[in-house]
This record gives sequence, structure tokens and C-alpha cells, in this order.
Amino acid sequence: MVVVPVKPTTVGKSRLDVLGPSLRASLAAAFALDTATTALDTPGVVGVVVATSDPTVAGPAGALGCLVVPDPGELNDALAAGAQVAQDRWPAAHPVALCADLPSLRPDELVTALATLPLDRAAIVADAAGTGTTTYAAPYGLFSPAFGPGSRERHVASGAAEITGDLIGLRTDVDTPHDLDVALELGVGPHTAAVLLHGH
Repeated sequence: MVVVPVKPTTVGKSRLDVLGPSLRASLAAAFALDTATTALDTPGVVGVVVATSDPTVAGPAGALGCLVVPDPGELNDALAAGAQVAQDRWPAAHPVALCADLPSLRPDELVTALATLPLDRAAIVADAAGTGTTTYAAPYGLFSPAFGPGSRERHVASGAAEITGDLIGLRTDVDTPHDLDVALELGVGPHTAAVLLHGH
């Protein structure tokens, strides 16, 4: 079971504001929808919870088949809220938090990462820079994500196992124009591609 937290696109991805606020907001929504779509398409994922209060994401995510829950306002709180709802719906599942800005993520990469998850402790996948976290997983009773700047070190210090390997799409979170260039070289999902094609 995957939880994807999405902050309001009016404020998300601020470092992409050089592209213009309208395009930045559209890209923020597209990244999230591509991330959720990949999770839905990944064998073994029983469901996807999107924690957001942004209607430009909530409506399309619900149409994709995601369970949408309100965003309480803070990233880790949103993940905890999503996992709590998921526990009621899928009590036997293993919750996995995914950042909402992984437009190059492919189902085969997510399958590979999920196959190596320990079932009795937390685990993470670090971002490409090696300082942040794109993926956090833990059993429901241990689910306590600590996303934010420097989160990889915090997660590892708390006892989380680190999943290594290539997994480049899973590591490529898009925060800057350079990150977007890297993602485009890898190939992006249909929502992101459509936004870039039409320029909004």
C-alpha cells in the first residue's frame, strides 16, 4: 500500500517558479499524478492513498482509483494520516510513503524496491543527492516518517534500513529545473509529458 502526500500546488515546487507560477503548479500536480499512476500500475501494490487538499490533484487522483484523504498541513502528518486510513482499509498491507515528485518512476523499479523491504523494521530509499529520502516504508505499528531536509540521516539514525541499487527513477525527485532535465532524460509519465507539451 502506497501513500503519496501532495501539498497545495499553489505553493509546492517553489524552486521551479523560474518556469512561471502557472507551469510550476501544473507540473507539481502532474508529478503527483504520475507518481500515483506508477504506484497503481505496480504489481503487489494493493492500493494508493493520496493525502491532499488540492482539488486539482484530488479529483484526478480519485478518478485514477486512488483513495483521497485530506492533507492536515504538514508532510509527515499527512503520511501518518494516510497510513491510518489505509490500515482500516488494508490491515494486512505494508505501508510505503512515496514522495509526490517522481515523474520518472517506473513500476519495475518500484517492484524491485518493494521486494527488498524488510517486513519487521523501517526502510528507506535515498534521493539521488544522497541526503534526502524519496521512499519510506515500515509496518503500521512502526510507521514514523521523518521527511524534510537531511531526512536520510534522520531515518538511518532511527534504525531504518537503506535500500540500495540503481533505482534511478525512484531516486530522481524533481525540485529544480536541473532535476527536471534529468527526469526528462530518463523519461517522464504521461501527465508530466502532457503539461510540458502544452506549456501549462
